[in-house]
Amino acid sequence: MAAAPRQDPARRLREGAEQLGSTLPPLLVAAERVASTVAQGVHGRRRTGTGDAFWQFRRYQPDDPAAVIDWRQSAKSQNYYVRQNEWEAAESVWLWRDGSPSMQWRSARAEMEKRDRATVLLLALASLLVRGGERIGLLGVDRLATTGKAALDRMARTLLVENAAMDSLPPATELPRYAHVVLIGDFLSPLGEVDAAVRRFAASGISGHLLQIVDPAEESLPFRGRTRFEGMEGESALTIGRVETLRADWTARLTRRHDSLRALTQRAGWTFATHRTDRPPQSALLSLYGALAGGLRP
Repeated sequence: MAAAPRQDPARRLREGAEQLGSTLPPLLVAAERVASTVAQGVHGRRRTGTGDAFWQFRRYQPDDPAAVIDWRQSAKSQNYYVRQNEWEAAESVWLWRDGSPSMQWRSARAEMEKRDRATVLLLALASLLVRGGERIGLLGVDRLATTGKAALDRMARTLLVENAAMDSLPPATELPRYAHVVLIGDFLSPLGEVDAAVRRFAASGISGHLLQIVDPAEESLPFRGRTRFEGMEGESALTIGRVETLRADWTARLTRRHDSLRALTQRAGWTFATHRTDRPPQSALLSLYGALAGGLRP
């Protein structure tokens, strides 16, 4: 892919952090807008159980033990009522997005950088999960998963201040049982490294979902004539005389990589999907949320 001239890594990192800092508030607004749109088509996941947070009162049923009757509430009417609390499960959803330099790229056909789109999708998914009462955490950053608007705000601030790390793959992190992981990135690392990261989580019984972010130019290779490609992560520059002659081979190679990513996630019992940055984020979010909700215990 064509890229800007190489610059000092420290300066590039600093400028990238400053750019993210200046754009995150709009990104958070965009994430909430996307989440609100998708939320109209999904149902909340609040449910009863043995937690401490009050949910609702319901009428006493003949098969309920007398010990569960809330006598104070029942005294207000001629009926008996049972106090129900929200379910507190060991489940939690851990989110991660690739913040490496390759994600800081955008072609003329894309709406935003891959990293920014990944940020919008991560925060929008976090918003949906919080609305459903799920506990969320940033993989490699948070020690405990929490819920509520404060958890969402803290996640957004972390993405701003720490730039969510620059690693192209998620860190090896011990997670609780029944946890779910959502990984969002371009996954341009060697397939063996991606496979090892997924297998590491799967070996601990962690279910997961991998969403690959792709710029439209990365799929179509729309360039013509003599083109110079510069790597964004230290790779050597490459000049091609007639780049259009490589388009068919490029497409075939990209398809094989997508198939390989899908295969390695399927072996782990995970799901895999791709999302192009020139397309609306709502469809990707709805698909991701649907796959995730299907794995959460009702």
